[in-house]
Amino acid sequence: MINQWIKEIKKECPADMLGMILLHNGIVRATAKDGGKVQAMNLSYDKAKLEATVREFKKKDGIADIKAWINEGHLQVGDDIMNVCVAGRFRKDVLPVFQELIAVIKTKIVKEEEM
Repeated sequence: MINQWIKEIKKECPADMLGMILLHNGIVRATAKDGGKVQAMNLSYDKAKLEATVREFKKKDGIADIKAWINEGHLQVGDDIMNVCVAGRFRKDVLPVFQELIAVIKTKIVKEEEM
């Protein structure tokens, strides 16, 4: 998926807008933030909110494209949780959008229950 996204972005984005692509691959960890053990997790998300958020973030200055995918269902340790890709002009444009987008996805879009 990520390799395909990179190919699409390089093909579709104007060359003067494309200087950086950042990728995030979130994975189910065996240890929770509080130090507890994680066996698995149930994950769901608001699809409409994700689409709206991606549309909103694509409008930010210096951003050429954004792609996001979230896994859903019963996930085991080591499974992918999400992939996020932010492409843009310069590091100063892409890095803050990348960080903010992932934070929004984790806090306002994804619903997770550790097991």
